Amino acid sequence: MISDDIIFGQHAVTARLERDHAGLVEGWLQEGRETRAARRLRAAARSAGVAVHEVPREVLDRLLPDRRHQGIAVRYRALDEAAPARLADFLRRLSGEPLLLVLDGVQDPHNLGACLRTAEGAGCAGVIVPRHRAVGLTPAVRKVACGAAERVPLIAVGSLADALAGLKAVGIGIVGGDAHRGASLYETSLTGPLAMVLGGEASGLRRLTRERCDRLVRIPLYGGAESLNVSVATGVCLFEACRQRGIGSEENKI
Repeated sequence: MISDDIIFGQHAVTARLERDHAGLVEGWLQEGRETRAARRLRAAARSAGVAVHEVPREVLDRLLPDRRHQGIAVRYRALDEAAPARLADFLRRLSGEPLLLVLDGVQDPHNLGACLRTAEGAGCAGVIVPRHRAVGLTPAVRKVACGAAERVPLIAVGSLADALAGLKAVGIGIVGGDAHRGASLYETSLTGPLAMVLGGEASGLRRLTRERCDRLVRIPLYGGAESLNVSVATGVCLFEACRQRGIGSEENKI
């Protein structure tokens, strides 16, 4: 089993090194690698006084079995600062008309990684997830996110229903995605301070989560599929919100 403090892949390693050198313990590079990420890792290691092991590919394959490590990996200490942000602190930092993503019980690391990458691309101020019965910020999530896991705040909460109530208390509207209920996504206003809530792979939004939503929306489907994968639905919903708000608007960020 891969330790959660190992980060691998060109984009994920580069993003983490840009954010933080202090927690770096050691690094591994495939022999002969001269990429931007490799140069940054060597420089960070010199600054932190730690080792970079330049090894044959087989060594990285054993360290990260069945993973596309791209010839680079780093180990970080499990520091408190790396833990998910607290919701109250996160909300105090928000300004303007933020766009947030809330994921209710996403358990597949590839889905969470893809959702984080999409959230960054859509200018989301942060992503909120439940602490239990959902995948955490694993190495596989970081790899799929291509650096977004290091740049988009991830807030893990004990009660998603309570978190949504907290968002409402500071004036953020809650729109839930449901495959079978609600108005069409394209006929619903997604402007203003907004949290878009999408459900997990198995059963969508849980009852309490659904009850906390101000509105439900559905993505019209024209083929035989009953619903979309959560990461695909996230992209459709967030970029419809971007379209309505004006793509590239700085108002959607912290």
